[in-house]
Amino acid sequence: MNLRVVYCNHETAGLEIRERLAFSSEERLRAAYVHLNARFPKTEIVIVSTCNRVELYFGAEDRGVLPSQEQIAGFLAEFHQIPLDDFINELRTETEIEAVRHLFRVASSLDSMVLGEAQIVAQIKDAYQRGADCDAVGPLTHQLFQAAMNFAGKVRTETKLSEGRISIASVAVGEFGKSIFERFDDKTVLILGAGEMAEETLRYLKDEGVSQIIIANRNQERGQQLADNWGGRWIPFSEWESRLSDVQVIVSATGATEPIITKQRFAELRRAKSSQQTLFILDLGAPRDFAPEIARCDDNVFLYDIDDLEQTCQQNRKARAREIDKAEKMLEAATSQFMHDFYHRKTGPVVQQLRETWHEIGRQELDRLFRKMEHVDDNDRQLIEQTINRIVNKLLHPPLENIKQHSKEGTPHTLLETMKQLFGLGDGLNH
Repeated sequence: MNLRVVYCNHETAGLEIRERLAFSSEERLRAAYVHLNARFPKTEIVIVSTCNRVELYFGAEDRGVLPSQEQIAGFLAEFHQIPLDDFINELRTETEIEAVRHLFRVASSLDSMVLGEAQIVAQIKDAYQRGADCDAVGPLTHQLFQAAMNFAGKVRTETKLSEGRISIASVAVGEFGKSIFERFDDKTVLILGAGEMAEETLRYLKDEGVSQIIIANRNQERGQQLADNWGGRWIPFSEWESRLSDVQVIVSATGATEPIITKQRFAELRRAKSSQQTLFILDLGAPRDFAPEIARCDDNVFLYDIDDLEQTCQQNRKARAREIDKAEKMLEAATSQFMHDFYHRKTGPVVQQLRETWHEIGRQELDRLFRKMEHVDDNDRQLIEQTINRIVNKLLHPPLENIKQHSKEGTPHTLLETMKQLFGLGDGLNH
């Protein structure tokens, strides 16, 4: 198998690097395929580009045409107009069985920051389809991605990895938020700050149908960008208190060194607006943005800080951890089975033709012998045929065992070519 994946390490690479390397639009992705198809015309290609990862998969029948990590890095630098030194240390590469294991791990979310997330397999499926639409997918990548998606489904149905939310944002919305509100599509959300944590929470809220979004941020450019990205509107940070009675959900992650509002000030604002509507506050600040005492202002204020959220996350992680070993064993079994099936398809034609060729030679020699020995009865003929077949099978055993042993580590291209030349096998076999 000639397979390579080059990817940006999402655990160490910062968001800025991942964003700069991402293929952020349909137009850019199609342009990338055009460039890659022209640069590596005999190579199969699938690009996986999400908010968390950038991965490029390459497959080829001929090992010599498979691009190196250096060539792929050069393409990324040229295509994105980024100096190579800015990201080269964040690239990782896997080949052959390790590349298969990597994709299986990614598709099943074992490699995700949110263990058990269902979104990634949909992204993998979408990446495969886009590659196919751009005429970049071939037999190898087709088999690989289909197997990866099948494995992801098996993990989802046979383990409990997807049970219990384990990210701060998913717990905030999915467990705490839904215990307060039955629906979110009729709620107005106020975002204080514009950091990653607030944006991730906003993503979950949008999935729940939120459409009314107000972004209050000191940096107008960053705040306006976040508002544009999520269909909201930006206001100066100094105005957020005046919107308190207009919103039902507040998500705060300002990075302030002390609370931005005290219990006394909060109570004054609630009284001034005569507002007793239910208010759900997610304080994601560390240290806190909202004074803890605010939770006791009235019965309609629900304040959760990052400690509350993290405690629930940890409980869910522990529950899932028991399933990780099971999923890892499934991963190893699925990877081994894929490699076995793939190599069997590659070596099978050679093995089959070798068997057929030698047994056909045996049959021809037996026919010649029996024509000269017409006096031999049926019982003796059968004994002679069995003897010849045993001889052929014993002669076949060493080369076939060699193929079997070498196939455990990969398709034995050189050995197969040598055997075809030594034994005069046809050139019409699959390589």
